[in-house]
Amino acid sequence: MIVHEWLERSGGAENVVEAMREVFPDAALWSLWDSSEGRFGAHPHETLLAKTPLKGKKALALPLMPAVWRGLPRIDAEWMLVSSHLFAHHARFGGRSDLPKLVYAHTPARYIWAPELDGRGQSPFARLASSMLKPLDRRRAQEPIAIAGNSKFIAERIANAWQREAEVIYPPVSIEAFFDEEELSAPDQARLDALPHDYLLGVSRFVPYKQLETAIYTGRASGLPVVLAGRGPDRARLETIAHDVHPDKVFFVDHPSFALLKSLMHHAHALVFAAIEDFGIVPVEAMATGTPVLANAIGGASESVIDGETGAHLHDCRSESELREAVEKIQGITRDACVERAQAFDVSRFKANIARFVADSIQNAN
Repeated sequence: MIVHEWLERSGGAENVVEAMREVFPDAALWSLWDSSEGRFGAHPHETLLAKTPLKGKKALALPLMPAVWRGLPRIDAEWMLVSSHLFAHHARFGGRSDLPKLVYAHTPARYIWAPELDGRGQSPFARLASSMLKPLDRRRAQEPIAIAGNSKFIAERIANAWQREAEVIYPPVSIEAFFDEEELSAPDQARLDALPHDYLLGVSRFVPYKQLETAIYTGRASGLPVVLAGRGPDRARLETIAHDVHPDKVFFVDHPSFALLKSLMHHAHALVFAAIEDFGIVPVEAMATGTPVLANAIGGASESVIDGETGAHLHDCRSESELREAVEKIQGITRDACVERAQAFDVSRFKANIARFVADSIQNAN
């Protein structure tokens, strides 16, 4: 049986669940609710929350989630594999404590354990809730027979938060989809043609913690133009920074199609990825196009991007001299080196590792 927090139409966590189901096609799938629009079949199993007005309302439903996960019905299963980034690892079916539980942790709940990285953990109410939930969350994390984290960065967080050792299994990335460019539609081709021929690229939702302004500062330090692709509420702030820091050399591409996004990566001088992420899929996708990455030295991206070989690590995202040196460092990096590194994170690697993780953990527990 496979368990996941909630099911969306897209997302890195959903890609993990999809790969798990391909490895274990006969396993039932459970989640709090299914909002995937059929991606995971017609009838994934849902909890009682799916039958209430709280379905899809994550913030409102959050206080009830730990109790809901403990009140699941009794089912016929030999083990459960849990994909958890909040409370799914609390799952218990029919009160059974003898059902072997294996957890693939995207992260211990950030708003509880790393509130500095999650705005949900900043309010007084959240801090109070965190103080009460930490002991419960740590206690529930003692139940799995084995835990895997999606990066060394997260394995360290698991050790600190849950006091458990975790194996590292990097998440699946569909790198083959990024190897080659696609023919663009006429509007997309026009958007690409309007951009500079050599630029630094930032790709993500426009929100503050993604630190897209680092791409702008790197552009000023190196003299290169900058392209920011995405959309989100931080657009106005980024436009102001662009005007003040790197005027007339920052270009915004609003909500690019997948084909255009790939072309943007293929043509970029480098991707700038300053966010502190649990893993960070975008840097791997960029490397799959042959493009080097300037990545934050903190977080999962520092594990996929090899400093001096497929990119450069940024220790101070505001140091103009460091940003300039990082751009200089990547000058000799080859496309082949980036592509080869990206292949270490292919879907096939994840499938092999998760199958071994389940088999070995169950065998060792018997």
